[in-house]
Amino acid sequence: MFQYPTFWLSMKNTVVFCAVVVFFRVLLGLALAYAITSRLIRHKTFFRTIFYMPTVTPLVAVAYVWKIMYNPQFGLVNNLFGFDINWLYSSDFALPAVMVMTIWKDFGYAVILFMSGLMSIPSDYYEASNIDGANAWQTFQYITLPLLKPTMVFVVITSLISYLQAYVPVMVMTKGGPGTSTFLSSYLVYDQAFVKYNFGYASAIAFFILIFTAVLTVFSFKLTGEKS
Repeated sequence: MFQYPTFWLSMKNTVVFCAVVVFFRVLLGLALAYAITSRLIRHKTFFRTIFYMPTVTPLVAVAYVWKIMYNPQFGLVNNLFGFDINWLYSSDFALPAVMVMTIWKDFGYAVILFMSGLMSIPSDYYEASNIDGANAWQTFQYITLPLLKPTMVFVVITSLISYLQAYVPVMVMTKGGPGTSTFLSSYLVYDQAFVKYNFGYASAIAFFILIFTAVLTVFSFKLTGEKS
């Protein structure tokens, strides 16, 4: 397994995919949750619904719609932004295109979780910070973020576990292509097991993904100071 070049390519793609998608899921989720729970946005129920709708939409349907949107001739992305990019058939843009779709699909889940965490913070902390003369950034840095740590750990851990097993977006949008440029580790398992019928090799990769996920999860807990 370790001598197979495509395995290392798939692991590299998986690590990059997880890092980028988890980062933007947390960043967008926290920013929008903070905006909704503050006085910056009116019609809070409307925006909660809009942000969460992609999360409950079937992933296969979303991936097909985005595949059409990425079409170089009549797709919305090129026509709306004036690009001339063959998104899903370029080894440079295919994986980022899948990442963008995944971020859009899933960030609403983080918005709901962070909103729940923000609303559970007692108002006494904020009143005390106002009395002490703390500005908005100091309040966010020293009160909001530390008290949101359990929620953030949960979002990061569950996101990592989910995205290390990501398969459907690649299957629907690129089928691993062009070439093997969008092979993720889970898609490599499918390709070896059900396309090339190398069941033993596919089982070895699947077991490695299991171990890698467990180690990464434990490391994340240690890094954040949480005990499992």
